[in-house]
Amino acid sequence: MSEANNLTWHEGRVSRQQRATLLGHDAACLWFTGLSGSGKSTLSRAVEEELVIRGVHSYALDGDNVRMGLNGDLGFSAADRTENIRRVGELARLFVDSGAVVLTAFISPYRADRARVRELIGDGFVEVFVNPGLAVCESRDPKGLYRSARAGEIPEFTGVSAPYEEPEAADLVIDTGAHSLDESVALVVAWLVQRGVIPA
Repeated sequence: MSEANNLTWHEGRVSRQQRATLLGHDAACLWFTGLSGSGKSTLSRAVEEELVIRGVHSYALDGDNVRMGLNGDLGFSAADRTENIRRVGELARLFVDSGAVVLTAFISPYRADRARVRELIGDGFVEVFVNPGLAVCESRDPKGLYRSARAGEIPEFTGVSAPYEEPEAADLVIDTGAHSLDESVALVVAWLVQRGVIPA
């Protein structure tokens, strides 16, 4: 028998409702997905800042930051992308359990991976599709990645030489090409208020 078979999930003695009462808001995972250059990281950080101003316990998990630390052993093959999202999903679940509104900014190109995270987190999972369109993402190209991918210098680049499976029923869609950053933040915050995650 392997050691993994001897593991048992231990429930805490503090309920989600107790944490919500303490913090003054519910917990949630806002899962920002979209192509490179769509504005996921910028938007998630701006939403985090607005939530903190409003007194909401929140934290943003950025794709690059996680890959530089926790997931530093992973590459960009399909299997490694799936493992990357699996680990982040487990981490996000712990943040939600702590009572936080956690914001994750990951391309997360595969629907099945995002669906597994939704199932893991449950009703606190909010899929936010950041979608200004490929042309806008490529025109921004803050890291020069699209240019390198088009030149064949980056294999398996999402949206060019590797697939991105768009959400079929995202909870919220934000077009960062049509909306300014402030407008995009307002749309996310309004959604959270309307759903009762945070107070007005």
